[in-house]
Amino acid sequence: MKSHASEVPGSEQRAPLLEATARSLPEQAHALARARAFAEPLLASESLDTGENILAHADAVAAILRTIGGSEAMQAASYLVYACQHLNKPQETIAKAFGESYAELAVETTKLVQVQRQARAAQLAAERSGTPVPMAQTAAMQTENVRKMLLAFSRDLRVVLLRLASRLQTLRHFAATKLPVPAGLAVESLHVFAPLANRLGIWEIKWEMEDLAFRFLEPETYRQIARLLDEKRIERETYVQQLRDRLEAELRGQGITAQVQGRPKHIYSIVKKMRGKSLDFEHVYDVRALRIVVPSVPDCYAALSWVHSRFTPVTEEFDDYIARPKANGYQSLHTIVRDAGGRAIEIQIRTQAMHEHAEHGVAAHWAYKEAGTKGYSGVSADSAYDAKIAVLRQLLAWERDLSGPQQGQAVFDDRIYVLTPDAAIVELPQGATAVDFAYSVHTNLGHRCRGARVDGAMVPLNTPLKNGQTVEIVAAKEGGPSRDWLNTELGFLASPRARSKVRAWFNAQATDETIARGREAVEKLLQREGKTAIKLDDLAAQLGFNSAEALFEVVGKDELSLRSIETVLRPAEPLLPPDEHALLKKLRTGSGSRGGVLVVGVDSLLTQLAKCCKPAPPDEIRGFVTRGKGVSVHRADCANLRELIRQNGERVIDVEWGTPKGGDAPVYPVDVAIEASDRQGLLRDILEIFAKEKINVIGAQTQTVKGVAWMTLTVEISDSGRLGRVLSTVAALSGVRTARRR
Repeated sequence: MKSHASEVPGSEQRAPLLEATARSLPEQAHALARARAFAEPLLASESLDTGENILAHADAVAAILRTIGGSEAMQAASYLVYACQHLNKPQETIAKAFGESYAELAVETTKLVQVQRQARAAQLAAERSGTPVPMAQTAAMQTENVRKMLLAFSRDLRVVLLRLASRLQTLRHFAATKLPVPAGLAVESLHVFAPLANRLGIWEIKWEMEDLAFRFLEPETYRQIARLLDEKRIERETYVQQLRDRLEAELRGQGITAQVQGRPKHIYSIVKKMRGKSLDFEHVYDVRALRIVVPSVPDCYAALSWVHSRFTPVTEEFDDYIARPKANGYQSLHTIVRDAGGRAIEIQIRTQAMHEHAEHGVAAHWAYKEAGTKGYSGVSADSAYDAKIAVLRQLLAWERDLSGPQQGQAVFDDRIYVLTPDAAIVELPQGATAVDFAYSVHTNLGHRCRGARVDGAMVPLNTPLKNGQTVEIVAAKEGGPSRDWLNTELGFLASPRARSKVRAWFNAQATDETIARGREAVEKLLQREGKTAIKLDDLAAQLGFNSAEALFEVVGKDELSLRSIETVLRPAEPLLPPDEHALLKKLRTGSGSRGGVLVVGVDSLLTQLAKCCKPAPPDEIRGFVTRGKGVSVHRADCANLRELIRQNGERVIDVEWGTPKGGDAPVYPVDVAIEASDRQGLLRDILEIFAKEKINVIGAQTQTVKGVAWMTLTVEISDSGRLGRVLSTVAALSGVRTARRR
């Protein structure tokens, strides 16, 4: 559907908008017919949430793409997008029938369609319920929707054209059926999709989408302007045609080869001009408008000079967009002149190349997908890359436009979007740096990041990035992050996700060191026991661990005694022989003990302290009757004791600490584990504390790995409670991280 107020037709010399884009889809014989035949059984009886038949919608989208220069391949994609959601395995099915490029486009577009459909459904449900959606929530929904659109577009720029064509057809459907249009859809079309088409310079879609959306949002104003245009339409068209013929002939007489065209009028642009400049309809200059297309830039200025010499220029209404192009690359000379009767005429003057860009925008150069390093069809790889960068920058500009004054608040200020060297968009939090960028691209790239180029220039790694910049990371072949990156005052990281990845790296390094220490201890034990042939994973499974590494980690942390491993390595003692039943019965009935409880330190001939846990008063203890060696006394929380109870629970007896008659209190050997940052004099300072407390150190083992010292001291004590106080003093020493009893 053309704008209601279209006048003299524009140029029929249409540069194919998607000529280069079409090459990004592999050309196949009869691709369009094959795609429609593939989709028809799936779509023929299905409808969109707008009520439109899906196959009819796909037909119309393909026609729009054809009208603006889309190739057969691009038109074929419009059917596959809608077929995608009716397939069990769309990626595989479409790739097999049409190729990976079609499949990627269809799946990516389908994901975006679903997101937009869900957002519309949520808004419509709120409208029907009569519950107004808060402004902040509406803004947040739009922000999220636009972000997802932007990222989908950046992954595959072809998605933009498919979505614009689809939205235009949806508006046409509502216009043709006269069904009520959801307000949200019309507003989104006017304020999101039309600005997108404008940013990309796809004027044909922009103008029609604006007029249709405005017609739905302000029907009375639309009809009023349409009526005013119609009132003198024949008279105006006759005048414009005569003026065209006259200008073309006289310019030719001046040696300037020119094509002079009338320009169609668009109602929304007229309304915007009337409102923006507080004009009434009669003073809107471009109601009568011409375009002059000439071969070269000098011809543009020569034609301008001639026009100003034949008509009276309105000097304040002159714009030179050749010398100062618009942000989206648009170039042209704009001037307003008055004829002898005082009637205002807007005239645009441009070259053919400028005209093609103005009609079709940067989308005409989307030859990026298959150009590779060799280029094709006269489009070099560098040109293709530059074209893609140009499109992406326009997409970023569109996204930032939406946070301008018309929105009332900058809803996108918490995010920035930057480009990779391969021209992909990366979304980052405001204030993000090149380190954040590197981690966003790939965790390993973040770890190896050593420098960065932003728009080709080296910058410090903590430099905040800006929207639209191209970032290239300089990385080492191997290595890890710097601890400085976790210092918030230095400003290397703004992304919590990147910060967590750095922390995880350092945690993994500490874990690796712990596992290495545990592995070394276990392997030494296996050598002493002559069990080097045993499989480490089997050993771990016997001890209740999922893997050997899990076993090494707890051993490295001193959370599992090597005695526990020795117990598994040595064969279990057999059940009591008949001649030892008498001993067990004697102990249980109390004969030779105190009320059936064996007293440690009194009945000393019957007891021995277990070496795996080294109990000492006042630890809670249990006894285990061994074969031929009396009663082994364990701490109640001993892991070895738990295993012995599981195997031979009937051999466990109650025991308690006793005080021998006369003489000094007995002492008991216990192990102490200390972890500290290694420094000179560390062991001396620790031993001095034990000496002052009159605690005898009878053994010491130390190991240092990458600046961290692990010590195991064997000390003699009579009371484990006192040991706890001494260890608190040791833990307060400079560099000591932990000091605890094993």
